[in-house]
Amino acid sequence: MRIQLLPPQLINQIAAGEVVERPSSIVKELVENSFDAGANQIAIDIEQGGARLIKIRDNGCGIVKDDLSLALSRHATSKIATLQDLEQVASMGFRGEALPSISAVARLTLISRVANADCAWRVSADGSERDFDPQPDPHPEGTTVDVRDLFYNTPARRKFLKTEKTEFAHIETVVQRLALSRFDTGFVLSHNQKEILSLKPAFSDIEQEQRIAGICGLAFIDNAVKIDFESSGLRLSGWVGLPTFSRSQQDLQFFYVNGRLVRDKLVSHAVKQAYQDVLFHGRYPVFVLYLTLDPALIDVNAHPAKTEVRFREGRLVHDFLFTALHRSLANVRPGQTTERAFAATEFKPLPVSESTPILNAQQPSYRFQRPPQQAVLPLHVEEEMQAYRQLLHSAPDSSASPVQKQQTEQAYPPLGYALAHIHNIFILSETKTGIILVDAHAAHERVTYERLKQQYGNGVVPSQPLLLPIKLTVRSAEADLVEQHSEFFNSLGFELNRSGPETIVLRSIPALLGHADVDTLIRDVLADMLEHGMSHRIQEQSNHILATVACHSAVRAHRRLTIAEMNALLRDMERTERSGQCNHGRPTWVELSAQDLDRFFLRGQ
Repeated sequence: MRIQLLPPQLINQIAAGEVVERPSSIVKELVENSFDAGANQIAIDIEQGGARLIKIRDNGCGIVKDDLSLALSRHATSKIATLQDLEQVASMGFRGEALPSISAVARLTLISRVANADCAWRVSADGSERDFDPQPDPHPEGTTVDVRDLFYNTPARRKFLKTEKTEFAHIETVVQRLALSRFDTGFVLSHNQKEILSLKPAFSDIEQEQRIAGICGLAFIDNAVKIDFESSGLRLSGWVGLPTFSRSQQDLQFFYVNGRLVRDKLVSHAVKQAYQDVLFHGRYPVFVLYLTLDPALIDVNAHPAKTEVRFREGRLVHDFLFTALHRSLANVRPGQTTERAFAATEFKPLPVSESTPILNAQQPSYRFQRPPQQAVLPLHVEEEMQAYRQLLHSAPDSSASPVQKQQTEQAYPPLGYALAHIHNIFILSETKTGIILVDAHAAHERVTYERLKQQYGNGVVPSQPLLLPIKLTVRSAEADLVEQHSEFFNSLGFELNRSGPETIVLRSIPALLGHADVDTLIRDVLADMLEHGMSHRIQEQSNHILATVACHSAVRAHRRLTIAEMNALLRDMERTERSGQCNHGRPTWVELSAQDLDRFFLRGQ
């Protein structure tokens, strides 16, 4: 067959395979067009899961009559005009592919009216990009896109559609994600003439949290830390869930870059590092985060669906995200509050099961509180116990009972005062508003671990020379990294040198990693540095060993603690970062308020 030009309709049908995967893809593209038009109210009508009808109406700026035909032509857009515009895209759309691709696989009608126009104008398209004949229409200011009979002319594609319920579920998920990106925009979603979702514009913090609670569930907002971190021209804001509130799936992870929902390996890696040491294995954190930066620093033209981006300064963005999340989680401690009157002792994780619906999650009749974070404890248990006893003897009126002491205190500390050591495992503490149960071993383990990390990080890392140097054969690019970053490896206790084009020699290792598989560790570190520009494997290995030491050094279960020892441990927890979880991510304490206790015994009813 000779080479020939394809007809425009066939070109659009081929391109539609990248843009229109299913009905939810159409909703995403059209709603993003409404965002670019400046709309603050968007109505979405769906019939039969989108296979029969997708109608989206907004109150944006509209399209002038003479531009309607261009709007339905391939690679025609008002968003960019030059390569410089493409390199700093600030709009959601910019390729000019959505409308012609949709019209190639469905019956599309476009109605639009600009301000001060006598009337609206309507055009219909079949993907051929010709024979446009605008007709007047009484439509109000704004734009409506009516898409009917999806894949009517490509029956093979239609067979790949799932059930009506499944396709609408995808549409609802897309609308929820878009609603989280624009709090100043109202949304109404209907399916088969039944209103499913109605969200008013949210401007205040309370209104925004109500929208998040309506989409992600009340449990999320009750267990979230609001953050606002800015540095080096980057700003990260939003909500991150406490480590004790995690899920078995990544279904409550929303990350927006300049208002665009993205899924990026660099972002995922930074978040994973920030939650290291505090998340239970097999669990995933929850968050709704917004990263704002100069559009020139990102490339949004990296994926047909625009769900992936490339950062021009990937290392800077990664370190910024890690630092912002790490500090936000570490600074949540008992008694501290945030802008939303949150405090570590006020966070109330709800016992929500994995089967709990995301929308309209029901609030249980009681709540648990869990805290977070940093302190200083000696390594040996006996020395710690002696230090705790000294604290008691140095306190005024040390012979007083806990109740008497509490009565003389002007204010309760966040974790209260110890009353008893239940089953020689749990510390029972009385607070001003209720009671707290603390897992003594888990709490002591975290306190000891944080102190060891601080000592290890502040001092010079002790290095252990190898009797016989280890020679490793690596790729030339990895050998280049060793040569370029020799100071980095030296600072971690490694003496690593290049001895050939593809050969490196290891002469010393950190004393803490004396029994580790350093051959594999070095190779993994170099692979990470090639992929991400950085590596935390050495730190992870060191932290793993320190966590093991802390676990074996912590006070053991069934070891009876005195009142003084328990109170000293509670005070240390209040000063320690991440004290709300042990080194394995399990919670260290829970709280029951006086109101919870009254409900258990039906008091006042």
